[in-house]
Amino acid sequence: MKLLVIDGNSILNRAFYGVRLLSTKDGRYTNGIFGFMNIFLHLLEEYKPDSVAVAFDVKAPTFRHEMYEEYKGTRKPAPSELIEQFPTLKELLGYLGYSVIEKPGYEADDILGTLSAACGKDDFCYIATGDRDSLQLVRDNVNVVLATTKMGKSATTVYDRAKIKEVYGVEPEQLIDIKAIQGDTSDNIPGVAGIGEKGAQELIGKFGSVDYIYENIENIDVKAGVRAKLEASRENAFLSKKLGTICLEAPIDRNIENYSIKSPDTVKASNLLMSLEMSKLLARLNFDEEEIASKSDAKEVKLYEVTDTDVFLSNLRATGKAFFTTKFNNGGIEYILFKTTDGVALVGNYDFMFMSFVSEFFGDESIGKFTDDSKQLYGFCDVNGIEVKGIVLDTSLAAYLLNPNSSDYSVKVLAGAYSLSPVKIEADDLNDFYQAEKEFVDSAAYI
Repeated sequence: MKLLVIDGNSILNRAFYGVRLLSTKDGRYTNGIFGFMNIFLHLLEEYKPDSVAVAFDVKAPTFRHEMYEEYKGTRKPAPSELIEQFPTLKELLGYLGYSVIEKPGYEADDILGTLSAACGKDDFCYIATGDRDSLQLVRDNVNVVLATTKMGKSATTVYDRAKIKEVYGVEPEQLIDIKAIQGDTSDNIPGVAGIGEKGAQELIGKFGSVDYIYENIENIDVKAGVRAKLEASRENAFLSKKLGTICLEAPIDRNIENYSIKSPDTVKASNLLMSLEMSKLLARLNFDEEEIASKSDAKEVKLYEVTDTDVFLSNLRATGKAFFTTKFNNGGIEYILFKTTDGVALVGNYDFMFMSFVSEFFGDESIGKFTDDSKQLYGFCDVNGIEVKGIVLDTSLAAYLLNPNSSDYSVKVLAGAYSLSPVKIEADDLNDFYQAEKEFVDSAAYI
């Protein structure tokens, strides 16, 4: 069985700082979730695990704080824009069928260590994290996928035993001893005062462990100054080793089969992603839209073709309003979709009469026009000598004014953001057209 264990705190934190601030129209920050999910989906595609667990810290003291009150005492609080994204991410992962796990008194690292240690000889575990502390967990059947940032771009490096030896000159288990001497300023682990990363690696590379060094402190071949530093920090060295050692026996479920990927709740996941204005992310999940519609409160909307544009235009004038979206293609209009009381009406560009309809419709100020992309519309009409009159609302412009931080103002995204009920299109004779133009036609149902 192949297990993927993810350090949720580490990856979300890295994603938050790696993606510019994004927020929904109602002010919810989403950049960390967006970045996390892109990394997460990449990991799933790359490693194709059978089981997945995403581990998170609990905001409470751990057993390490009981050993050393100042543990992580120098860390600044995380920004509120990041903190608020944790609950939503956990909710989303649950809807998608992935196990979220946390344990009071323990850190996410301890969950990674415990689950990786639970893998049998016939299993394989990938640990995904942005924290090098987890490199100590590498074993013959455990690799660490370390997320890094190079030249401003995210990248991953896979560490196995050979890679650890190449980079650090020691075995993975000895990285704990290096940290015991080096310390860790980010976690406020003291280490041996006056000996840094290079010195710690040299000592452990030469003598193997902190235990050996102190058992033979009088006889080891080191400079007098180094010996004095080691002797002065003996207590801190052993404390640091305890603090830096990841627990392999956290009291959690260690049966990795219980973390197998479950069937997603496509309706809840889709609704949440749309409310987060993440339509592109939703598209990557390849959910069955018909299944979602059948499980949700989908409204049935009929797609039909307008055969008499004169009558249709007269009806628009009588109504005084037109809700429409325009499909542009190679500088021209391919068709226009109108939302009417009868459904979605298709006016196609089949002959010269189409431009006559376009000219009359767009030039009629008595028809209030509600659309989603007036910029392209004005450009097209300007080139063709058509004066556009009566634009009442452009949804993309209105959405931008409400939330300039969004990256997508499409109708589909706005429908999710404003929790509009999903639609189910009945295409009948236009089914072939609908299948080819499905995404665009679906968006027209919300205009």
